[in-house]
Amino acid sequence: MKDESNKRFKFGENWKNYLASINDEKITLSKAAISNFLKIDNLSGKSFLDAGSGSGLSSLSAWKLGAKVTSFDFDDDSVECTELLHQNFSEGDPTWKVQQGSVLDKNFLSQLGQYDVVHSWGVLHHTGDMYAALENILIPMKKGGLLYIAIYNDQGWISDYWLIVKKIYNANFLCKIVLILIYLPYFVIGRSLINSIRKKKIERGMNLWHDMLDWLGGYPFEVGSKEEIISFYQEKGLSLININDCGRKMGCNEYLFESKL
Repeated sequence: MKDESNKRFKFGENWKNYLASINDEKITLSKAAISNFLKIDNLSGKSFLDAGSGSGLSSLSAWKLGAKVTSFDFDDDSVECTELLHQNFSEGDPTWKVQQGSVLDKNFLSQLGQYDVVHSWGVLHHTGDMYAALENILIPMKKGGLLYIAIYNDQGWISDYWLIVKKIYNANFLCKIVLILIYLPYFVIGRSLINSIRKKKIERGMNLWHDMLDWLGGYPFEVGSKEEIISFYQEKGLSLININDCGRKMGCNEYLFESKL
């Protein structure tokens, strides 16, 4: 495994701070985002693996859509967040299991079983070895199954710039404060106004404040162009059946691949 040092951003701590804001509206939006992208009304009778579960919101949404869910995350605090949602919203239903593990650990993945839907939204580019993660995530995928991932868009020099910002952010507490003060007007005020004008809601994930912290601090950090990711999986025999392309903008491209039977 590469880069699982103490310089990595503490994603789980950020999710813990966000967790209290999860409500029925956010759960409904998350369910809709998943079902719309998968192009299905429900996941009844399907198995769903949430690799890098974070807050647990996607896992909860998949469970509410009828799936049997297994969630795991490398970060202990993220595991705790997911387990908290598991207990609070499903009363610990045994059809939803929560574990600690890494997508870079092939032995761990091979013991999870096989799943109809393997989901990893905005995670694999934070492992420190994205292409190993992209390959390993296929281990628990059924033949004929679906792979639903989101990977940071490659913006060339702009992505290189953000990599430097993220390294500085994680250097020490003072750097965190300085960068938050610099970028706060854009992320929280500017984006809030833009979303208000466009009447746009954040469909899944964090609110603007926690999203800003996640973006500024999210290290390790890698990116992939749409062409690179599609080519990578096509060479492994998967077919692209849906994509949400963010163009040249900052953010994630979403991909839905299907494996051969």
